[in-house]
Amino acid sequence: MRVYTQGKRLIIAEGKYTLWLDPWGRNSFRVRMTGAPRMDGNDWALTEEVEETDVEITVEEADTTDPWYKGDEYRQYHRKGKVYTVKNGKITARINTEGWISYYNQKGELLTEEYWRNRNRINRYCVPLRVDARELKPIPGSTDYELTMRFEAFEDEKIFGMGQYQEKCLNKKGATLELAHRNSQASVPFMISSRGYGFFWNNPAIGTATFATNKTEWYAKSTKKLDYFITAGDTPFEIEEQYSAATGRTPMMPEFGMGYWQCKLRYRNQEEILAVAREHKRRGLPMDAIVVDFFHWTMQGEFKFEPRDWPDPEGMVRELKELGIETVVSVWPTIDERSENFGEMNDKGYLVSPDRGMAYHMSWMGNTVFYDATHPEAQRFVWDKCRENYYKKGIRCFWLDEAEPEYGPYDFDNYRYYAGPALQCTNIYPVGYAKGFYDGLKAEGETDILSLVRCAWAGSQKYGVLTWSGDVHSSFRSMREQLQAGLNMCVAGIPWWTSDIGGFLGGDIKDEKFKELLVRWFEWGAFCPVFRMHGERSPWYEREQEFINNVRQLTSGQDNEVWSFGEDNYEILTRYLFIRERLRPYIRECMREASRTGAPVMRPLFFDFSEDKRAWEIEDSYMFGPDILVAPVMEEGMRKRRVYLPEGCKWTNAYTREVCEGGQEVTALAPIDIIPIFVREGREYEIYI
Repeated sequence: MRVYTQGKRLIIAEGKYTLWLDPWGRNSFRVRMTGAPRMDGNDWALTEEVEETDVEITVEEADTTDPWYKGDEYRQYHRKGKVYTVKNGKITARINTEGWISYYNQKGELLTEEYWRNRNRINRYCVPLRVDARELKPIPGSTDYELTMRFEAFEDEKIFGMGQYQEKCLNKKGATLELAHRNSQASVPFMISSRGYGFFWNNPAIGTATFATNKTEWYAKSTKKLDYFITAGDTPFEIEEQYSAATGRTPMMPEFGMGYWQCKLRYRNQEEILAVAREHKRRGLPMDAIVVDFFHWTMQGEFKFEPRDWPDPEGMVRELKELGIETVVSVWPTIDERSENFGEMNDKGYLVSPDRGMAYHMSWMGNTVFYDATHPEAQRFVWDKCRENYYKKGIRCFWLDEAEPEYGPYDFDNYRYYAGPALQCTNIYPVGYAKGFYDGLKAEGETDILSLVRCAWAGSQKYGVLTWSGDVHSSFRSMREQLQAGLNMCVAGIPWWTSDIGGFLGGDIKDEKFKELLVRWFEWGAFCPVFRMHGERSPWYEREQEFINNVRQLTSGQDNEVWSFGEDNYEILTRYLFIRERLRPYIRECMREASRTGAPVMRPLFFDFSEDKRAWEIEDSYMFGPDILVAPVMEEGMRKRRVYLPEGCKWTNAYTREVCEGGQEVTALAPIDIIPIFVREGREYEIYI
C-alpha cells in the first residue's frame, strides 16, 4: 500500500485499487475509489463549482506493533508506519497505517469511521472475518463492480434525510432503504447525522442503504467507482448549506408557487377548468394555479392539446392569467407506439431500450415506452414539441409526471439509457427530465421557473423542481407517513415539496370520515412549502368511457373544489385559504433563504434547536420556517394533542393566544377547524386562527 499526496489530493493506492480524497468546498471531502486504470469521470450530482479551501496535510510516524505477538515474533511485527491527517476547516480525515479512514470535527471528536474486520492486517480489532470497509467486487466478464461501503455504527446516532419513503419513522436509524425510485418513493441519498456530519452517496445506481445497529452499509449492485461526499458543521443548517453548495441550490420560487393550487383527476375540457376558476374568483377566494391534468392530449407522446375538448388553449390561458391564475399542464414521458413521434424518436435512439424481451414499459391506456431523459438530444426533442404546442400557447409551468420513471415491472437490469445501464444510473432520470424543461424555458428567456415533478434525485433542486409525494392513499396512516416523507425530502436538499391534500387513492367525497381527513390534510397543507389540492376522488370509474378517433380517453374523478365537501367544511377550508394568503410575505422570505443557503422551508425541530436534545426526538411536529411550529392532527377523531415546545424561547398558541414557556410539552386544543400552531416569541404574524 502507498499513501501519497498530489497537490491537495491524498491518494491511497494498493494493487489495482486507487482512492482519491479531495477537499470539496468548506469543511467537506469527496472520496472516490476505482479498480480501473482511470477514475470514472462522471460527477453525477457533484457538478457545482465549490469554494477553494486551504487544507493542512500532516504525516507522522506511528508504532504499529501488534501487542499479541511476543518473543522472536515481535521483531517480525514491530515496525513503523505513517499516519496521514488531512484537515479542511471543521473536518479532518485521519488515514492510519493500514489505509483506514476516520473523520473528526474541529474539536477532535470522532464523527464516523470505516468498518474493517480483517485479520490479515495489524489492527486493534484482530478478528478473522475478512470484511473490508471498501469493497469493489468485479462483476465477471465486465468492467463493472458490485460496491459495498461500510462504516461503524454508533448507538447514539440519529439519521435524517435520504429522500421520500412511505413509512412512519422520521429517524432512519435502524432502517434499510432501497436506493431506487418508485411511484411515491424518491431516493435522494443525503443524510444528516446527529453526530454533526452530513453524508451524500454520489451514486445513481440501484442499491440499498442500511443504518443498522452493528454497521452502516451502502451498496450499489453495478457501478464503476465508489464516490461519496462528507461534510461537518456546528449546526444542521451549516451542513445543509455546504451540501447544497456542492449539488446546487433551488432558484427563488415564483410568486404563484406560494399561493393555492387547485387540481383534480381531472378537468376534462377547458370549459370545466374555466368554470371552476371563475367560480373561485366569484366567491372571492384566492387561487394562484390550476392544473390541466393528464390525458388532455391527443395521444401519449404527442405533447399537445386534443382539439375537441381544448379548442382554444390560448384563450383559456389568457383568461386564467387575467384572473391571476397560472395554468399548469401535465406532461408524461411515455411515448405511445401509435403516436406521431414514436418512429422518429425510436430511429434516433431517444427511447429507453430493453436488453431483452419486449420494448414496452407500460400498457395503461396504450402500449408506451419512456423517452430517455438522460439523452441531451432527447431532452431537446421533447422540449421542442412542448415549446411548439404548449409554450407558444402561453403555458409556462409544467407538471412532469411519471418521473421515476414508473416501470411496469421495475426490472432495472433490463433497461438501458444513453448514460448507461439502468442498474448504474437510473436514479438520475428525474434530474434529466427536469433539466430538459428548465434549459428550454431558460433559453426562451424565462426566469421564474417551476416544474411540478413526481420524483427527484440529488441536484434536481437547481432545476426548479417542486416534488410531490406521489399517488398515496387517502387515510390518516398515509397522512402521517407524508409528514416524515416531506421532512426527510427537505433534509435531503429538495426544499420545494407538497403532497396531494386528502391523499390520491380512495377518497370518497360522500364519506364523512374522508371529509374529516381532507379537512385535517387541508389545514396541514396551508403550512407546507406548496399548498395543493389533488386526488382521484372515488368512485371516478362510474363515469362513462369516452373515445376520440378510437383512442380511449380517461374519465374524471368526483368534484374536488373547496365547496364540494359540505357547507360546514367549506367555511373551514376557506379560512385556511386566507391564512395562507396572510402568510405569503413570511413564506416569500423562507423561499428566499432556501435559494440563498439551501435551508429547508419545512424542517424537523432540531434544525432550529439543535442544542435541545428532546428536539431530536420529535417526529410529529416541525418548523415551518424559523418562527412557526406546526403540529398537524393526524388521527381520526382527535380533538386535542400533546405538543413539545423547544427550549430557549417562549411560544404563543395561535388559537388561544396563550404564551407558553419552551422546554415543555403542552396540551393543545384541536377542534376540527384548528391545527395547533405555535409562534416563536417576538415574531408577530397574522396567523391567529
